[in-house]
Amino acid sequence: MTDRELLYVKTVTEVKSISRAAKKLFITQPSLSQSIQRIEQFLGTKLFNRTPEGLILTDAGERYYQAACKILKIYDDFESEIKDINTMKNGQISIGITNHLGNIILPEILQEFKKQCPHVTLTIYEGTTDNQEMKLLSGELDFAILHAPKKDTSPLLNYEILSNDPFIVVMEQNHPLVKAAKRMEGYTYPVLDIKLLKNQPFIMLHEDQRIRHVADSILAKAKINPEIILTLKNYETAQSMAGKGIGVTLLPEDYARLTSLESAPAFLSIEKKYSSGWDLCITTSNTSFLSHTDQYFLSLVRKYFSSSDE
Repeated sequence: MTDRELLYVKTVTEVKSISRAAKKLFITQPSLSQSIQRIEQFLGTKLFNRTPEGLILTDAGERYYQAACKILKIYDDFESEIKDINTMKNGQISIGITNHLGNIILPEILQEFKKQCPHVTLTIYEGTTDNQEMKLLSGELDFAILHAPKKDTSPLLNYEILSNDPFIVVMEQNHPLVKAAKRMEGYTYPVLDIKLLKNQPFIMLHEDQRIRHVADSILAKAKINPEIILTLKNYETAQSMAGKGIGVTLLPEDYARLTSLESAPAFLSIEKKYSSGWDLCITTSNTSFLSHTDQYFLSLVRKYFSSSDE
């Protein structure tokens, strides 16, 4: 049975007349009569008895009517829920984001988002980019905000680039190579010829971290096979150790922060020809559906974090 058939029986029951029901439903009387007959033939029982007071439900018709009311109410509630989601009054969003990006991005966006969508539930998954991509493919996340991979991108995922954050060299302030760096237009820090790092000891992050992927790509383009003396999970620890002269490391410029004046590291820019950066992006699955609420949230991400020149 269809929702249209349920509505036909419900309307005839309430007005007790085929002709009045047909007018209310904006269909012809013969068409409605034929529809009721088809329903009765399918069920193998009569739904209505003709009386001087009009059409009255049989016992089977009463059961049908009660079921029709319940089912149509479910339809109405479901449509209302979908409309609420589409008008951003209700719903849920599952977002993937790294810890650092969550600290940067979410405070900027959530206040404005909650004003517009106060009853939307947000579920935030903070994990590595590889784990987020897996959850996108499995349908556990609606979208993720992460840094795009340098290679081996999944054909099942879309990467919408928002901005680029260059990588820099981090080393001890008194390191001899600091004096070899030169000021150049378009760079935040003095630019070091990265090939001069060929014989330097390196502090690197783990191979499953995207910072490491980008660092490996930069060094490969400079034809440097690094001597890695320490592998860490925490980029702040890597920066601190580089500042104390234990080795050099490569980090995103946005992640680099001055520590205490006593052990503040030197920050040196890398020439752009080495593709010395990573791309902040919105990542979605090719098969994912983005609701109006999802799209509104992503519009705020673009508003605050998309480069003006892209």
